[in-house]
Amino acid sequence: MDVNQYLEIFLDETNEHLQSLSDQLMILENEPENADTINEIFRAAHSLKGMAGTMGYKRMQALTHDMENVFSEIRNGKMKVTSNLVDVLFQTLDALEEYKNTIQETQDEGTNDNAALIQALQKCLDEGTGAAPAAAASTPEAPKAAEDKAGDGENGEKKWKNITLQEHEVNAIKEAEEKGINIYGCTVFIQESCILKAARAFLVFKAVEELGEIIISEPSTQDIEDEKFDFDFSLYIVSEEAYDKVEAAIMSVSEIDRVIGEKVEPAEILSKAASDEAKPAEAEQPAKAETPAETAPAAAGTAPAAPAAQQSGGNAPAKKGANKPVVNRTVRVDIEKLDVLMNLVSELIIAKNSLVSYSSGGQAGNNSNFNEQIEYLESVTTNLHESVMKVRMVPIESITTKFPRMIRDLSKKLNKKMELYMSGEDTELDRTVVDEIGDPLMHMLRNSADHGLESTEERIARGKNPTGSIYLDAYQDGNNVVIEVKDDGNGIDVEAVKKKAIDRGTITAEQGENMSSKEIIDLLFLPSFSTAKVVSDVSGRGVGLDVVKSKIESLGGDVSVKTKLGEGSTFSIRLPLTLAIIQALMVIVGGETYAISLGSIDTIEDISEEDVKFVEAKEVINLRGNVIPIVRLHEVLGLEVPEEQSDRMIVVIVKKGDQFAGLVVDELIGQQEIVIKSLGKYINCTSRMISGATILGDGEVALIIDANCLI
Repeated sequence: MDVNQYLEIFLDETNEHLQSLSDQLMILENEPENADTINEIFRAAHSLKGMAGTMGYKRMQALTHDMENVFSEIRNGKMKVTSNLVDVLFQTLDALEEYKNTIQETQDEGTNDNAALIQALQKCLDEGTGAAPAAAASTPEAPKAAEDKAGDGENGEKKWKNITLQEHEVNAIKEAEEKGINIYGCTVFIQESCILKAARAFLVFKAVEELGEIIISEPSTQDIEDEKFDFDFSLYIVSEEAYDKVEAAIMSVSEIDRVIGEKVEPAEILSKAASDEAKPAEAEQPAKAETPAETAPAAAGTAPAAPAAQQSGGNAPAKKGANKPVVNRTVRVDIEKLDVLMNLVSELIIAKNSLVSYSSGGQAGNNSNFNEQIEYLESVTTNLHESVMKVRMVPIESITTKFPRMIRDLSKKLNKKMELYMSGEDTELDRTVVDEIGDPLMHMLRNSADHGLESTEERIARGKNPTGSIYLDAYQDGNNVVIEVKDDGNGIDVEAVKKKAIDRGTITAEQGENMSSKEIIDLLFLPSFSTAKVVSDVSGRGVGLDVVKSKIESLGGDVSVKTKLGEGSTFSIRLPLTLAIIQALMVIVGGETYAISLGSIDTIEDISEEDVKFVEAKEVINLRGNVIPIVRLHEVLGLEVPEEQSDRMIVVIVKKGDQFAGLVVDELIGQQEIVIKSLGKYINCTSRMISGATILGDGEVALIIDANCLI
């Protein structure tokens, strides 16, 4: 059997254990005496070690074993948690993460033994306990293991002798005897710390089958696959190789405790098989003679067997009617499968729109059944859409969990005291969006830590808390999710940014005089622009905020900045909940149909041409005390202006953060649920105001206007 069938499960479980270890180590650093945290770390390390051993990743197993040794001593009260120990443990997690990534890419753990790290763990263990190295401490167990092994042999734990052979298996023994091939009986004992013992058993089967043939196993291969066995199983093996070679092959498999076996004479096996066949016939009469009174105690005497099996780690099937344990009713779903499902829903919605178009055209207006079917189809597709979207939605916690560790490392690297406070981690976003925003958020947090927060000395001089605060907050706002990264540092020095831009030639001194604070701050999002005085491995190369802006805008979102010198800055990311299906307002401009996302629309106004004023040669309207710029879509889209124009115009007021703009359209069609289709690489759309296209009910294509780019 191929252990690679368990690889995906192994990787998923490893990710969970590594994240759990990272979270618990962060807690342990602040609460060194927290017994619950210490026990949780020990359990996670133990599970990770067992899984790595089961999969045959010996380097990963060795590293987690040493980590487990450290926490075993901490748990027993023989050593204390120190800052140096936590640093080494975090390095260990990084090494385990590296193993995991290599396994994911190549299905192999690589050749890095991390000897220096294992030595560092051992040094922490020796210094913490003041005792001899762990290897020496474990030596007394060796004689015990040998004693147990010898004892097992003397006590007759040759369990293969109890196997009952079927007729075809007896024939296989006879055939081997005729050919003069060796027959071996052996019992294999798996270590009780093994997690995936079924996988380990199949590795033994694979090793043995390279040297010979397994005639029979006890329990059966099916029971072993279902883990319906304790920590040992027995085999009859036919092989031309010597027994020592077969035993060595079995012992080469990780987490095998011992093997007891020997060469068996065919006559001995065959005589036992004949004896086993005779026993049922001999026992038949006494069995019939038993009275109910005699059988009752026997039945009662067997009752404790189930608990005993459970205590020994067995997996005996539960009795019918017994209470089943509560399990986590969730599944991991491949995102590609969800994408296929989403595409099917998209086609269904297009079909619905076609029927709606057919109905509104009067072609089936008199058919009440047809209209009922339309309403039913609309209800079904809407519910299906909502259900699929819920499946795709995942909390952003999946990417934010790594940030506390990152801020801790930055605190040490930058020699600044800082704390990260997070809220709204349960806010959900489309899986596609969540997968893409990890890097932008990381850049923004690093920016706050390096550029935003002052040094400890500066904060004390300004009367601030010596420990800087960074906040990561997420919340839902209508059809969007807003993620804010905020700090209580120095804020952005607008004059310093302007001076840097002039020195680099990005802008002229004259341009700088006429630029607003917001326009100057927007210069930070230009490629290769950085205000850092020193280039380090944290920042200074101008790579960061430009990546944030381009990535967020590619997801249909936008980034805004608020800052106050001396008090701090707030970077806000606004993202759509989903990138697949949206509610949109359908409008007509220059005879063409366009879609505008409802999430961007604030109001729709009927404005007179006389209400349009000019400010700095730009058209604006005064709407309830707010001056809002006007964008005539005919002009920006390059469409012909209708010859007959009314003195009234329809203006769609769109919003981006706290900014507004009015889009002038010819006609409103109404609200519609649309499927977003990419324009693809074959259509050269240099203007980013078009974010995609959708297929209408009549089969025509309508372009989707990105209101964010027009503001």
